[in-house]
Amino acid sequence: MKEDFVVHGVVLSEHSQREFDKRLSILTMEQGKMTVWASGAKRPSSPLMAGSRSFVFGTFSLKKGKSGYNLQSVKVDAYFEEIALDLEMACYAAYFLELADFVSQENLPAEEMVNLLYLSLKALLHKDLPNELVRAVYELRVLLLEGEYSELPPRSQRKAVHDAWEHVLGSPLQKLYTFTLEEGSLRDFCENVELLTQESFYKEFRSIKILNSLK
Repeated sequence: MKEDFVVHGVVLSEHSQREFDKRLSILTMEQGKMTVWASGAKRPSSPLMAGSRSFVFGTFSLKKGKSGYNLQSVKVDAYFEEIALDLEMACYAAYFLELADFVSQENLPAEEMVNLLYLSLKALLHKDLPNELVRAVYELRVLLLEGEYSELPPRSQRKAVHDAWEHVLGSPLQKLYTFTLEEGSLRDFCENVELLTQESFYKEFRSIKILNSLK
């Protein structure tokens, strides 16, 4: 595979390499998680600069080299720059990327995960949706994708929580963030999702530590 080829996805993380280069982790619909080298991306004049940042969704043109994949160009579909303007929101968004990075694999197509990330970041920007609800919905849907979910909330008898649980597990992605919960049910729903998430994913996420320190 020496010719250029195209993938669609999102930049999960970026790391500096040498003075002007970057190493990217990109979650792609076609090939799952990929490590990609962006040569010269830190130069102000580089055409790769804008498209080689976390939260960027787009079409990535790559070339297979001797030591991995090299980024040739990016057609950006969304930047989500507004998220960086709010520290708490930025922590939630960073956690979404961290969790996606944790569960995703190489060579395993990830179209639904990419779309879930996109819709979840958009939901964070929705003023009528509490960040805690967006996080819980995202986590529960990731649990579903990973086969780690339970059909019912593990510790809740509230009808509203059971209805929300059923909605998240059964709705198409486009309908995922179309409900809200009153305060007591919201807290209950989030606690049940958190319990299941901690049981399934044995990892301490850096963004969650920062988020908790803000509260």
